[in-house]
Amino acid sequence: MFVSHRNTIDKKRLENPAIHNVTKQVLVGPDQGWKDYVMRMFTLEKGGYAPRHSHGWQHILYIVEGHGTLFMDGKNHPLTPGSTAYVPGGIEHQLLNAGDENFVFICIVPEYGDK
Repeated sequence: MFVSHRNTIDKKRLENPAIHNVTKQVLVGPDQGWKDYVMRMFTLEKGGYAPRHSHGWQHILYIVEGHGTLFMDGKNHPLTPGSTAYVPGGIEHQLLNAGDENFVFICIVPEYGDK
């Protein structure tokens, strides 16, 4: 059993030339008892973005706060709080903050995809 709050879970700032103004939190995963998947929360600050990339695993997105854009398979999709998306494995994608406030989203991946 695990109960917590996002304000008390460690945040890791991601440092990479292809990533800008991004922090990651693991909300629930193997350390909390969920052995097959990992639920992460990402915060993209103003001007923040993740790299354009693809990989072999799928993931599910749920937008919590702010406004962003999901580039997926050659198209831009606007995202607002409450938006959801399924990104299949092997599809080129990228998330960007499209607003002035933080863009916060939950991303669920298989355990092997949490790198």
